[in-house]
Amino acid sequence: MKLSCWLLFFTLAVSAGLARAAEVQVAVAANFAAPMKKIAAEFERATGDKAVLSLGSTGNFYAQIKNGAPYQVFLSADAATPRKLEREGLAVAGTGFTYAIGKLVLWSAQPGFIDAGGEVLKKENFRHLAVANPQLAPYGAAALETLRKLGLLATLTPKLVQGQNIAQTYQFVASGNAQLGFVALSQAYEGGKLKSGSAWIVPADLYHPIRQDAVLLKPGAANPAARALMRFLKGAQARAVIQDYGYGL
Repeated sequence: MKLSCWLLFFTLAVSAGLARAAEVQVAVAANFAAPMKKIAAEFERATGDKAVLSLGSTGNFYAQIKNGAPYQVFLSADAATPRKLEREGLAVAGTGFTYAIGKLVLWSAQPGFIDAGGEVLKKENFRHLAVANPQLAPYGAAALETLRKLGLLATLTPKLVQGQNIAQTYQFVASGNAQLGFVALSQAYEGGKLKSGSAWIVPADLYHPIRQDAVLLKPGAANPAARALMRFLKGAQARAVIQDYGYGL
């Protein structure tokens, strides 16, 4: 009788655990891909819930959400888009918050190609300079703002090649199709160290702060896993990962 009770208790406990485990559909700005993959793994270990990630540009995600895409949490590369979604009734009012401050870097896959002050931009000893589409990606807009403030936009415009998002822009440079490009610091650095090639971290006064906001979307309002992920992003584990990839908090 006792054995039967224990088996029943164990079965109910397992069933309850399975019932609690859930999925949350997350739209993630491409610049935040690497840290979010780590955060998602830690979230699953901590809660049993799974964050299913979709990566892309902020502008494209906005269009998809407007057209009914079933994302439940949105990690944008800017602050304006989540606020706009709240105003339009597509996100849960009052749930938006800044999860990271993005940083821009000029990066080349070639060691020694970029100097410590970014003077390579003035030398023009390159054929292509990669930037993300400024209409869709805040990092692309920040890149053009930087070139404008440096007085180099008109000169370098013929050399620009555009990626649809910051991930594609990074690939242009990594593959050598562009000798250098403006990417997110998190793509080139980890743990405070340059992963490969050469880079110039763009001074913060050359572009407006890239405040990256998260927001709970209407399809996630009734999903406890979506709300749990929003809380997890504010916690110490997630913040440690975010800082490790060079973002500000």
